[in-house]
Amino acid sequence: MASFKGRSGYRGRPDRKGGLPPGRLGQHPTISRRGSRPPLSTLASHKWPAASRAPFDTRDESEILRLAMDHVSAVGPYRAEAGYLRVHDHMVPSPQVAPGHASAMDRTVRELTGRDVPITVPGRSRGRALALHGPGGLHGYLVVTSRSRPTEAQHSLLATLVRLTATALSVAVAHRRQREDALELHRLRRERAAFQRRLISLVVELGYQRAVHEALAEVAASGGGEEAITSALHELTGFPVLVEDRFGRLRSWSGPGRPDPYPEPDPARHEEMLQGIARRGGPVRINDRLISLVRPRGEVLGVLALVDPEDDADDYTVFALEHAATSLAVELSHLRHLAEVELRLRRELVDDLLGGTDDEASAYARSEAFGHDLHRIQYVVVVQWRNRAADDAFARTVGRAASAVGMPSLVTQRSDHVVLVAEGSPHDHALYETLARETGTPDGTIGVSARCDTPDGIPGRYQEALRALEVRRRSRRRYGTTFFDDLGLYRILGPGNEYQELEEFVREWLGPLVEYDGRHRTALVETLSRYFDCGGNYADTAESLAIHRSTLRYRLQRIREISGHDLTDVEDRLNLQVATRVWKIMLGGPG
Repeated sequence: MASFKGRSGYRGRPDRKGGLPPGRLGQHPTISRRGSRPPLSTLASHKWPAASRAPFDTRDESEILRLAMDHVSAVGPYRAEAGYLRVHDHMVPSPQVAPGHASAMDRTVRELTGRDVPITVPGRSRGRALALHGPGGLHGYLVVTSRSRPTEAQHSLLATLVRLTATALSVAVAHRRQREDALELHRLRRERAAFQRRLISLVVELGYQRAVHEALAEVAASGGGEEAITSALHELTGFPVLVEDRFGRLRSWSGPGRPDPYPEPDPARHEEMLQGIARRGGPVRINDRLISLVRPRGEVLGVLALVDPEDDADDYTVFALEHAATSLAVELSHLRHLAEVELRLRRELVDDLLGGTDDEASAYARSEAFGHDLHRIQYVVVVQWRNRAADDAFARTVGRAASAVGMPSLVTQRSDHVVLVAEGSPHDHALYETLARETGTPDGTIGVSARCDTPDGIPGRYQEALRALEVRRRSRRRYGTTFFDDLGLYRILGPGNEYQELEEFVREWLGPLVEYDGRHRTALVETLSRYFDCGGNYADTAESLAIHRSTLRYRLQRIREISGHDLTDVEDRLNLQVATRVWKIMLGGPG
């Protein structure tokens, strides 16, 4: 196959094979020394008009390159071996390149710098890589070989096809860049519009947040409590606002629609609700309420809620609720701290009173600071509840119950009971009944002292309350309230009295029975005590001891024989009954 013509103006002779010296495709080399051109009529059989128009019928760069490669053969004895497009400064081969040719030509083409150069195509004669230069710069390469010697006119047409292809690629590239620029401009406009909307929203949001901060800061600065906080939140959101304590009881309400009466909480369901909100974090919608926990330092002090049956609350409302919950947490935490300090000081005063104070003037002044009038008649009340430790929580419960029944009190606690120094006499069993409702169980015992006119008498009254409590605990009806004034003979049977004479009395009347029980592990003294507690009734005594009546008769007979006392004798019966009471209350019963 003949090689390509040389550069324009070359005046060399044909090579030995009759071909022309190699020249650059697309230029106009001379064929003779006179520079004559072949007649263009020899091109009439080529489809040059279609080849010249085809690249401009599309805006797709790959398609333009494909059309150019398809029409290479239309302008002369040429064959398009490969095409390359410049993509991001890299030469990317056209999919039409044969796989066997690609690897051989790619490296050569990629190292070119915009020049037309000879290139070796496997299985072909020498070819050339023709640069596709256009107004937009270098767009790619066409790799072309010739199966015979082309004429000057064919060289000219190929050069024209290369220029047309490069121009079409420039147009396509310009169009693509214009489209990309238009898309980028459209994207930037959208982003600008979105940014403007976000900026407006942010200004509105910041304005609302500033209003929330200012409203709640004003409440805090004015010393307003939880009522002021809920009122401010109601004005900010328009929703009814409520605060419940840790147990679901209403503390405050702002806005319309307050239930009357407010429903009593279910402790189990309320605790489950609190745990669910704590797990999820943030405000949580439950039925018609949007609820936020009031939880400073992890301890739940209550809940702040908006009543929103139509689910109209938006992000601004949630923000206001969360901020108000934070303010309320600070307020309730402060109140809690003050209450704890006051409780500690109250306990210190009560401890001093129970232990005996030498400074009555100080005691009066300290009690007055707590709103308690020691000048009035005082009663000491001792409270003990089954399965309830005498801790801070139970002490607060007892204090609330005392206030609920009209007993202003100073409260403290001991290892197994709570002590009240109360103004005025408790009303019958009102305190016991209130505590039974508060704790959910009636298994409690209360002892109440006689009246106390001066602070120096409080230690003795404390012992009386303990004695009343112990008598109640040792009686058949263990739970309820016992007043010291109602003890009668039992006033001498308790702490604060001399034990020696009482022990001698018990030993005289019950000694043989106590010794017999100790040696034989029987319960004759306990049987005798129950017999007296039941008023000498055989059926009631046997039932209380869970034994048969015949067994009871046998035990009573053994008691007569061992003690030597007649249970039908009035004196013996009285002394034995008193002795069993002393044995049980003073000496602790069996053991």
